[in-house]
Amino acid sequence: MSNPFSMAGKKGVVLGVANKRSIGWGIAEALAGAGAQLGFSYQGDKIKDKITPLVGSLDGAFMLPLDVTDDAQVDAFFDGVKERWDGIDFVVHSIAFAKSDDLNQDFVRTSREGFALAHDISAYSLTRVCQAATPMMKPGGSVLTVSYLGGERVVQGYNVMGVAKAALEMSVRYLANDLGPSGIRVNAVSAGPVNTLAARGISGFTDILQHVAEKAPLRRNVTLDQIGGAGAFLLSDAAAGITGEVVHVDSGYHILGM
Repeated sequence: MSNPFSMAGKKGVVLGVANKRSIGWGIAEALAGAGAQLGFSYQGDKIKDKITPLVGSLDGAFMLPLDVTDDAQVDAFFDGVKERWDGIDFVVHSIAFAKSDDLNQDFVRTSREGFALAHDISAYSLTRVCQAATPMMKPGGSVLTVSYLGGERVVQGYNVMGVAKAALEMSVRYLANDLGPSGIRVNAVSAGPVNTLAARGISGFTDILQHVAEKAPLRRNVTLDQIGGAGAFLLSDAAAGITGEVVHVDSGYHILGM
């Protein structure tokens, strides 16, 4: 009997890794450990330099440029994947961005430009990536994105990004409905706070970490390994009956009323 948790022989891309502390990298490590072959995206030379050693540490891994706000680059990225592989089994979407000015002020003061940019990169990009990726996806394919509790509840300092994450989570449900007849699953992990590059842009992030560690049912914060393991599970055949879900990996903090 085959192991449904194994990713041996499966191929897929991980979008949005910025450094070794990225949630996307935690998921990538778990996938590689389960036997998957991986491709990565990068935006700009600065990110390329940071992730080159990471990508180089994985056998057969490659990386290609990608700016998800540019339709031509999205198509070019997946054309580049097609040149290397005859198809893919999964996509990990770990991409989000909001202007610091819009994160560091009350949500009511969000600029029109900042609102549009946060939603374009953090939410719409999942749909655009699915448009390009799913035609080359093998039967049983899967898409995974990354969200946060700030898309469900008000988290001080998360502001416009929380509204964008709400749009992302609803996108997961609509995409799951659209792509389900083709046998493609779409899910999200809602990760607890971890010390990523993006998280450090949130005002009071250290206080959030401490609060979750004190109040969450497990009385600790989550690790990249734990988030990565949950992500790899959702992409594996072991989760073949799961789609349209937002799975919380936050030491249980989301169940609290505080």
